[in-house]
Amino acid sequence: MLVAAASTPFSLSSAVFTRRRSFRVSATLSREPSPLLRAAHHTVDTYVKSGMVVGLGSGEASDLAIRYLGHQLRSGSVQDVVGVPMSARSASEAAKYGVPLKHFRDDFQIDFAFHDADAVEEGTLVSVIGRRRTTEEDDYILRQKSIVKAADEAVFMVKEEQYKSGLEGSIPVLVQSLNWLAIAEEIDDLYLGDAEVWRRASVGDAGPLGGDFPIVTSDGHNILDVIFTTPIPSLGNVAKSLDNIDGVVDHGLVIKTRCTVVIAGEREVRTVTLQTSAVEDGV
Repeated sequence: MLVAAASTPFSLSSAVFTRRRSFRVSATLSREPSPLLRAAHHTVDTYVKSGMVVGLGSGEASDLAIRYLGHQLRSGSVQDVVGVPMSARSASEAAKYGVPLKHFRDDFQIDFAFHDADAVEEGTLVSVIGRRRTTEEDDYILRQKSIVKAADEAVFMVKEEQYKSGLEGSIPVLVQSLNWLAIAEEIDDLYLGDAEVWRRASVGDAGPLGGDFPIVTSDGHNILDVIFTTPIPSLGNVAKSLDNIDGVVDHGLVIKTRCTVVIAGEREVRTVTLQTSAVEDGV
């Protein structure tokens, strides 16, 4: 509420007192929730149930979902939910908002996982993760994929413009650091004319070779960014071709059968599975 007051000046030395007049101005400042906030709330409300072990993704929408999940736990709307963080960022958010945590192990049964995607291919729902160039997140591509694949069901949250066919842009590829240059040349030959291959640097872009400070992950891998400059006909085919190259450890393409994409539009939240698309009423 905005309050403004106007009055006539008054002096103690004056015998004349002027009656003070005031007026009150009120304004209702209504802010619509952001598209990603609606998508995050929809994801938690629709898919997270009491007693679940939930993979906690990383990114702007995942941050919002973790915060909302903490609120739902405190209010008692859901109970006994345990989170498995995909990164230091998601672990920090969970700790801050009161979501109990377990550290991931290969034998974990994960009921559900949510995560931000950098892009999702329309129709196939093949997702791209790991494009973000923050050093803090670079170590986590393997963990993110492992948790998503271990989950019985997964949701990727994206903005409307991130869901389309004929995607362009980068795909991160983790490679053995000792022979990274030979691997990069093989990838470059594979996509000659369609993509550039750059080794990711820890400081700036530092050119195709990654400069003096290329990123080396905690597992001793380099990250190559395969930057497609033309629309990619099939992300699935790209994944297969990368998997067949010696020295490629993994990549940022995620293919999962039980997968839903929650698309944050300006006016609505839309959910898409491999077989159906529906606009959720009232979201």
